[in-house]
Amino acid sequence: MTLSDFALLLDAPVDALRGPKPAEHVWHVSVRNEPDDRVLSDAEWATVAAEMVAAAGIAPPHGDTQACRWVAVRHADDHIHLVATLARQDGRHPRIRGDIPRMHTAARAFETAWDLTPMSPLDQTARRAPVTGEREKAARRGLTESARESLQRTVREAAARATTTTDFLTRLRDAGLRVREHHDENGALDGYAVALPGDRADQGSRPVWFSGRTLAYDLSLPRIRERFHPTVAPADLALAHTRIREAATLLTRAGRAEGAGDVAALGDLLVVAAATSPTAVREKVRAAATAFEQASRTPGTRTLHGTARAHFKASARALEHAPRTARGGGAPAVLTLLIALVEAVEAATAWHRAQHHDAQTRAAALLREAAILTGAPPPTRPSRSVPRTVQVTSAAGRGPATAPRDTGGLLRTRSAPPPSPGTGRSR
Repeated sequence: MTLSDFALLLDAPVDALRGPKPAEHVWHVSVRNEPDDRVLSDAEWATVAAEMVAAAGIAPPHGDTQACRWVAVRHADDHIHLVATLARQDGRHPRIRGDIPRMHTAARAFETAWDLTPMSPLDQTARRAPVTGEREKAARRGLTESARESLQRTVREAAARATTTTDFLTRLRDAGLRVREHHDENGALDGYAVALPGDRADQGSRPVWFSGRTLAYDLSLPRIRERFHPTVAPADLALAHTRIREAATLLTRAGRAEGAGDVAALGDLLVVAAATSPTAVREKVRAAATAFEQASRTPGTRTLHGTARAHFKASARALEHAPRTARGGGAPAVLTLLIALVEAVEAATAWHRAQHHDAQTRAAALLREAAILTGAPPPTRPSRSVPRTVQVTSAAGRGPATAPRDTGGLLRTRSAPPPSPGTGRSR
C-alpha cells in the first residue's frame, strides 16, 4: 500500500459525508517524553497512543467501531505523532473540545506508572480561543476576527492604561463596547461583562456578553485591579528607556511573587507601546505584545509593589501622556526604546527559566524587526527565545506541517501551530 492509498483510507469518512465537509479535518498532536528517560518500547508507545486518542475524544474506548480513523507514527525514540480524521465513520463529528487538557491528565498517569520525568502543570492562564461557531459567525459577517478576539484586545489595552476601576470601565465604553457591571449583595462592584455592538445571539434578541474571566485569566476584575498603581508618576519620556533597562536588571534577580508582578507590568507596557508607536513599527510592536502575553500571565500570588514594576508602570504612563509628536519621535529615539524593551523581554524569559516555567516568547525577535524598520542598526544581542522546529508530514497527505520541538523534559502533549492552506487541521 502506498502513502497515498493510506491517506485515502483515512480521509474516506470525510469524503463520505452527505452534508458540508469540514474545511480543516486533520487533527495532529505530538507526544514526547524527556530525552533522559528510558526508551519506551513500541508496545508501550502503542498503549500511550490508544490512551491519548481516547482521552481526546477521537476514538473513545469500549470498542466504538464508528470512531474517527487515526494513526500513530514513531520515527524517533522519544516521541510519536498522532494523526486523525475529524469525521466519525457514522457521519457525526467527534467531540474534541478540551482535548489537550484531558491528554495532559492521561500523560500524568503514565509518568507516575512508568517513573518518567514529570512535566510542569498544564498552563491554565492562557487566553480563551474562539470556538468554531464564533469563527464561523465572524466569517459570515465579513470580519477578520471573532468578537471574542476583538474584545480581548480592547479590554487588554484598557486594562494596561487604566489607573482605577472607574477609569477602566470608562475606557471600555469610550472604545465603543457595551459594558455590564455586576454588584454583590452590598452593592460593591465585583465583576463586569462586555459585548460588541451588533453582536447578538438567539436570532438577534440579546447581546452576546463575555465576562472578563472568560476572555482571559488576567482580565478578571480582581486581576485588573492588581494592575493599578496610582502612586507612580509618569516618567520623563526621554528617560523611559533608562527606567526600562533598570527594571530589566532587577527582573533577572526577582523572586517568584515579585517577578510575577514585574512580568505582568512589562506586558502592559508592551501593550501601551504598541498603541502609541509610530505607524511604521506599530504592527511589529503589537505582534510583540501579543507574543509576550503568555509570558506576562503567571498563576498564583504576585507582589504588587516593587521597583521594577514601578519603572515599567511609569514608562507606560510616560507613553500614555506624551504628546503625539513626541510619541512618534525620530528613529534614534524609537530605536533606543525598542532596544530597552528587547532587554526587558529577554530578562523576563530568563526569569521564567529560573522559575522552571515553559513560557517562551517571540517578542524579542519581533521588537528587533521593529528596530530595523526605524532605519537604524538593530541590536546585536542574540535571541534566546526562538524554538527549534522539526518537520513532520500529515498522514492525510496534505503536505508538511511544522510542529514545535519540545525542549523540556517529560512525557507531554504538544499542539502544532495551524498548518498552511491545504494541509488540513493541525493541533
